[in-house]
Amino acid sequence: MRRSPVAAEGRPLSAALQPRNALARQRAIVAAGLGAVIVLAWAYLLWMAWGMQHMDVGASMLLMPRMTNWGPVDLLLVFLMWAVMMAAMMLPSALPMVLAYGAVARDAPARERALGVAVFVAGYLAIWSLFSALMTLLQWGLLEARLVSPMMESRSPWFGGAVLIAAGLFQLTPLKNACLANCRSPLSFLMTGWRPGIGGAWSMGLRHGLYCTGCCWLLMALLFVLGVMNVAWIAALAAFVLLEKLVVLRWTPLASGLLLIGWGATLLARAALGAG
Repeated sequence: MRRSPVAAEGRPLSAALQPRNALARQRAIVAAGLGAVIVLAWAYLLWMAWGMQHMDVGASMLLMPRMTNWGPVDLLLVFLMWAVMMAAMMLPSALPMVLAYGAVARDAPARERALGVAVFVAGYLAIWSLFSALMTLLQWGLLEARLVSPMMESRSPWFGGAVLIAAGLFQLTPLKNACLANCRSPLSFLMTGWRPGIGGAWSMGLRHGLYCTGCCWLLMALLFVLGVMNVAWIAALAAFVLLEKLVVLRWTPLASGLLLIGWGATLLARAALGAG
């Protein structure tokens, strides 16, 4: 009679593999859930961008703010746009951290673990939603000051050059490097700051959101220069953020910082020559 394969510690091999299979299944479910959210967020952005490019139709779209003279409803719609855009851009780069949280919490009951993952993501997005509220107010002010157009693009090379240089300089700061280091090391972040339970998941999600925002806030401000609803630039920035977090290269912040500074200086030089 053939005997069942036995693991090294004397348990049947099938029993030894069960926890590993359960963890892989959980990771697949989390990745699929976040993937669905990301796809829906990008679909919304593409729809909004299409409406901006086809104003004869887009002006009547339910979720499209007015071009000028914003009221409370317009501010709410612009906030929704920013919040969805931040989710679309930042959730892909947060996926390794979310998966790591689920792996560390694997000993919790399945329902509590699933709720913890959801609460962790909610805490992360809560910080980006707060950032989105600030960007909405900033966009309103820039629109009223005629520094950005109703089409959500920069109208001033001086403003654009200044933002590019500021973003480039920030890439070279210790604060940028410190925040980026926390975003790049999910297990280190979780092991040094682990908080048990659902309250702990919320707290850690908030902390990760703060580090992530601290790392990327000025990169997001570049959208005022590149076009708030320019999908190509939104995708390019999202890809850069993902690359910066997943590929640990010391020269990435330096190279990107110098590139942004040079770009901004070129805009300012052209503006000065044009004014002269």
